[in-house]
Amino acid sequence: MFAEPTLLERHPCFGGVQEVWEHASKATGTPMRFALFTPPKPGPRPTLWFLSGLTCSEQNVITKGGLQQHAARLGLALVCPDTSPRGLNLPGEADRWDFGLAASYYLDATQSPWSDHYRMERWLIHELPALLAQHFPRLDLGRQSVTGHSMGGHGALVLALRHPGRFRSVSAIAPICHPSACPWGEYAFTQFFGFDRALWAAHDATALVRGGAKAPPLFIDQGDADPFLETQLRPEDLRAACAEAGQLLTLRSWPGYDHGYYFVATVAGDHVEHAAAALVD
Repeated sequence: MFAEPTLLERHPCFGGVQEVWEHASKATGTPMRFALFTPPKPGPRPTLWFLSGLTCSEQNVITKGGLQQHAARLGLALVCPDTSPRGLNLPGEADRWDFGLAASYYLDATQSPWSDHYRMERWLIHELPALLAQHFPRLDLGRQSVTGHSMGGHGALVLALRHPGRFRSVSAIAPICHPSACPWGEYAFTQFFGFDRALWAAHDATALVRGGAKAPPLFIDQGDADPFLETQLRPEDLRAACAEAGQLLTLRSWPGYDHGYYFVATVAGDHVEHAAAALVD
């Protein structure tokens, strides 16, 4: 049983309601926040998870992403979790914008000091869904999909590949596709896992696909003017792995678009519709 979460914000939005909640997480040992949009359609609603990127919280997508208007039209609930534990003040936690605070990579760390609190996969896959099932009967957690942006796109891909059958669809916007082979991921994985590259591969979408992991057909949008495209995101690595493994992938390139929320808002409707096609019976 979970204690009642605390309501922090509530706003009418596209005929539905946008809320932000906080609860005491046993997984991370900290308070954790999540945003919840409930559409105006009645009954338990299918649920789309949106995982945000580096430096973000649950606020970025709900204020700049524009997903609510599409979710309201299609009858989906949106769950937008925060991106890391907060308030810990661990050594080195805030030294870099691409690691630690607001940069958890949605994994369970194995190296100290991160392993005591950076248990985001446990929170997202086990604890938070159980809390939602107990306190939010407006959600139909038997029908879930996942999407995300940047680091959150990495999280969406990896969680779908690591937990087959959990999500009916998976998509990503400008995701980190091969973190074991990019500077962001190499630094983060070394801190979280040490030098055990088997653990790195277990949290890397490209390596998981190469190793035989399967997911629903992957749907990815990528701007071709993204400054991180070649050095950090590496979608062509994932494309090659999917081709070799027989994993279905749609990878769309958008001329002139960069990495920011103007791009997220541009393609958000397509990603909500992709989820709805799998979720709405």
